[in-house]
Amino acid sequence: MVVIVFTTLAHGTVEPWSVALFELIVIALMLLWAVKMVAAKQLKVMVPRPALPIIALLLLGLVQSVAFSNGSGQRWSLSFDVEATRMAVTILFFLLVMFVMSANFFASPERLSTLAKFLVIYGLALAVFSLIQRFTWNGNLYWLRPTTSVASPFGPFVNRNHFAGYMELLIAVPVGLIVTGGVRGEARLFYGLSAAMMGIAAIFSLSRGGMISLFAEIMFITAVSAKLSRHNRDGRDQSLAVRLKKIGAVAAIIMVIALGVAWIGIEPVINRITTGQAASVKDAGKIETFSQSRGWIWRDTWALIRAYPLAGVGLGAFQTAYPIHSQYDGSLGVVSEAHNDYLQILADGGLIGGALALWFMVALFRVIFRGLGSHNPLLAGLALSSGAGIFGLLVHSLFDFNLQLPSNSLLFLLLSAVASYIGETVAVRGSEAAAQGTAKMNTPDFAIGTSS
Repeated sequence: MVVIVFTTLAHGTVEPWSVALFELIVIALMLLWAVKMVAAKQLKVMVPRPALPIIALLLLGLVQSVAFSNGSGQRWSLSFDVEATRMAVTILFFLLVMFVMSANFFASPERLSTLAKFLVIYGLALAVFSLIQRFTWNGNLYWLRPTTSVASPFGPFVNRNHFAGYMELLIAVPVGLIVTGGVRGEARLFYGLSAAMMGIAAIFSLSRGGMISLFAEIMFITAVSAKLSRHNRDGRDQSLAVRLKKIGAVAAIIMVIALGVAWIGIEPVINRITTGQAASVKDAGKIETFSQSRGWIWRDTWALIRAYPLAGVGLGAFQTAYPIHSQYDGSLGVVSEAHNDYLQILADGGLIGGALALWFMVALFRVIFRGLGSHNPLLAGLALSSGAGIFGLLVHSLFDFNLQLPSNSLLFLLLSAVASYIGETVAVRGSEAAAQGTAKMNTPDFAIGTSS
C-alpha cells in the first residue's frame, strides 16, 4: 500500500530519483518476504498465470539488451538504445515482483477487504486533493513545484490523461462492490459518494480519452452485473426488481457525477468535448485536433513497426528509434511514446511483443470471468471491479500511454493480481466440489460493512 501511494505522489514515478526509491522499497519488501519464509520454514510462491507472458516479455527485453562489439568498436544489438532497454527491463522486473507479491499476500477475504477499503479511501482522498489543487492552481504541482510550459497537469501527475487513467482503475472498486453486494449497510453510501468524487475528478481532468474510457467502464459494469444478477446463489432466477435495483445503483452514481460536474461548472468540460480545446498550460484556449495531437505520431509509429516487424526496436528504445522513421521536424519537442500502448508494444517488441500482450490479456480476462462466478459477494465484487478497471484502462490505452508509467502499471497489476487470486480460488473450489459431488463448496459470505 505504501508503494502504491508513493509511486502516485512521486508524479507517476518517471524521474530517476523516484524510480530508484521505488526499486529500493520493493527490494526491502522482497527481503521481508524472504525473512518471513525463513521464519515459517516454508517456501511457497504462487505465480499467477497472467504473470507468465510478463516473464516472457522480460526475457525478450533481456535478449534485446545484449550487445556485441566488433574489432572496430561498433556495437550491435537488437535494441536501438541498449541502456534504455536495460532500464525498462529493470523497471519491468520490479513491477513483476510486485505483481507476484500482491497475488501471494492479498490471498484471503480479510486481506482483500482491507485492500478494498484502502483503495476506496485512497481514491477519495486523491480525487478531493486533485480537485482542490485544480481550483487553487498557481502553476505549481503541490503549490510548490513549477511545471513546464508544455505540461497539462492534474493532481500529482504532469499529464492529465495519466490522472484520468489512474481514476479509472480506482473508481471501479467501489462501484463493483456496490452492485454485487460486496459492501453492505451504511458503507454503500460512503462507497457510492467516493465513486462519485472519483468520477467528477476524472471528468474535470479534461481528458477526452479518460471520459470515453470511464463511459466504457461503466457500461462494462452494467452489462456484467446485469448478467450476474439473473440468478441468485441457489441457481434460481432473481426478480426483475432485484436486477433493476443493482443497475439502478450504477445509474445513481452516474447521476451524482453529472450533478457534481454541473454544480462545479460544466463549461470547460463541454468545450473540451465539443471543440477539442487544448488543456495544456502552453496551448490553453487553442483547438486541438486528433491529427495535431496524436495522428502524426501514430502514422510514423506504423512506419517504425513496418521497418522492424519481428522483435521491434527494443523495450524503452522508442524515443531513440522514432526520429529515424519519422517525418516530424522536432518543433514540438521530443516524442518519447506512441500515445497508444498497443502501437507502443508493437514498436518496442514487434510481433513477438504483440503476441505476448495478447496472451496476457486473454489469460487475465479468463481469470476475471472465472472469478465472477464466486458465491462470495466480496470476491465476486472485486473480480468485477478488477475486470472493469482493467477494461477501462485498456480502452484508454488506445489513446494514451498510461501503462508506460510505473504508478499506473503497478495499480493495473495489483488489480490483475487480485483477479488472478480470485479466479484461481474459484477454479480450485469448483474442481473440489465436482470431485466430491457437492454443489455448494464455497466460502462463507464475506462483505464489507454492517450485516444486512
